[in-house]
Amino acid sequence: MSEALLVGVDVGTTSCKVTVCTAEGREVTNAKAPLTWQVTPEGVEVAPSAILDAVAAATASALAEAPPGEVMAVGVASMGEAGVLLNGRGEPLAPVIAWHDDRDRALADRIGRELGAAEFTGATGLPVIPQWSLSKHRWLVEHHPHSAEAVRRFGIAEWVVRALGGEEASEYSLASRTGWLRLDTAQWWPEALDWSAARPSLLPPLVRAGSPLGRVNASWAPARLAGAVLTVAGHDHLAAAVGAGAVRDGDQLDSCGTAEALVRTVPAPLQPALVRRLVAAGVTVGHHAVPGRLSVLGDTRGGLLLQNVQRLLGFGSRELADFDTRALACPTGPLTADLEDDGNVVLRGIGRDASPAQLWHTALRSAADRAIRMDADMSAVLGPHQRTVMTGGWSRSRAVRQLRGDAWKDVTVAQVQEAGGRGAALLGGCAAGLYPGPEDLPPAPVTADPAVGQRPLASSAMPGSTR
Repeated sequence: MSEALLVGVDVGTTSCKVTVCTAEGREVTNAKAPLTWQVTPEGVEVAPSAILDAVAAATASALAEAPPGEVMAVGVASMGEAGVLLNGRGEPLAPVIAWHDDRDRALADRIGRELGAAEFTGATGLPVIPQWSLSKHRWLVEHHPHSAEAVRRFGIAEWVVRALGGEEASEYSLASRTGWLRLDTAQWWPEALDWSAARPSLLPPLVRAGSPLGRVNASWAPARLAGAVLTVAGHDHLAAAVGAGAVRDGDQLDSCGTAEALVRTVPAPLQPALVRRLVAAGVTVGHHAVPGRLSVLGDTRGGLLLQNVQRLLGFGSRELADFDTRALACPTGPLTADLEDDGNVVLRGIGRDASPAQLWHTALRSAADRAIRMDADMSAVLGPHQRTVMTGGWSRSRAVRQLRGDAWKDVTVAQVQEAGGRGAALLGGCAAGLYPGPEDLPPAPVTADPAVGQRPLASSAMPGSTR
C-alpha cells in the first residue's frame, strides 16, 4: 500500500543531499551527489547549472530507492550567503561565489568604515567579515560588468525552487545571511542595499520557511516530482534544527559535522546591544526557519579537527568505536591539539609515551572544549540552554556523545540520518497543508542516553560518494 511522501533537498557546500520521508516524518531513503567547485584566479566558484545538476542526480537516486507513493511536497534548504543573479530572460549572469571565498575582503573592510561596524552588527546580527552576500554582490558588480543587468538575486535554495517551477521568493533565514536584512524590522535595509549597488527590486518578496510557492513543473526530471508543492526550507543549519526537533525556546542543536555548529533557538526580538554582545563572542544572530524565533549560531570547526586527526591516525568508521573506547580510558596528559585558521592541526607535547589512543583522546577533548566554550559564551548573554539535541556524523561517536553529555544536562541524540533533509521535507509538508505549521511537525525520534548510537537506515548514495 502506497503512502504520501515528502522530499527534502539540502544543498550543502560539498554535496547535495536528498531525503525522502513519510508524512509521519520517518526517513525512508537518503542520497547525495557531489557539488564540485572550481578554483579560479579570482577565487572559488561554481556554475548555477552545476547546482541544479547535483539536485537532479541526488533526487533521482533517492527516489529510485523510495517506496511507492505520491510525492506531496519538496522542501529545499541550502547553505547561506552564496547567490545567483538572473537577467530579464531568467538566465544566470555570473558564477556563484562560494560563501567561504574571501575575494571581497577589501570590500568587507569598507563595510565597517562606511556603514559603521557597530551599526552593521546591531542591525544584521553579523560580524564585519568577507562572508556575506552584500560584499560579494558589490564585487560582482565591479568585476563582472554583466552583473549590473541583473533583475533578480536568489539564495541557493530559492534558486532551486524557482528552477523547479516555483514562485520567486526570499526566505527569512537565508535573507539573514545576506547583510541586507534588518533583524529589528525583518525588512530589507536600504542603506546596505545602496552600499552594495543592489536595487530593492533585485530581491524577491520575503516569505517564511514552509510557505507554499507553487508546484514542480512537469518538465523537471524525475517526473515523479511533477505537481509536488514547493517551498524554501531555509538555511541548512536551521532546517537541521527542525529535522532534529530542536526548535523549542532554549533548545540547542549540536550539529556535529565537519564544521560543528551550535544553533540556539530564542524568542524574537533581541535588543541590538545583546546582538552586538553575541556577535562579539563569535556567533551570529538571524531569523529562524520557525516563525517568531531567532537563531543564534556558532561554528567551532571541532569536527574538522577530529577529521584531520582521524586521517592522521589512519582509521575509518569501522575502527571508530575501538578508538573511542581506548581514548576514553586514557588519562589527560601534556599533549595538545589545536586547529589553525587554515585548517591545519598543530600538535604539541608529544612525548615518548604518546600513543594513537592518547592523540585521539586529546583531539576529542579539544573539540569538546570548543563547543563547551561557545555554549558558555552564548549562555553569558542569553542564560543557559534548556536542552541539547545532537545530530550529524560525529554524533555517531560514543566518545563525542559522552563528552557533551558530561558537560551539559539534558542531552539527547536525534535518531535521524540527515537532519537537514528531514527538516526540509517536513517544511515541505507544511507547504502542502499536512501540518498547521513548523511547531506541529512529527517529533524526531531521540535517545536520552548520549552514549547510545544511531539506528541504521536504508539509504542510497551516488557512486563514489560517502556517507
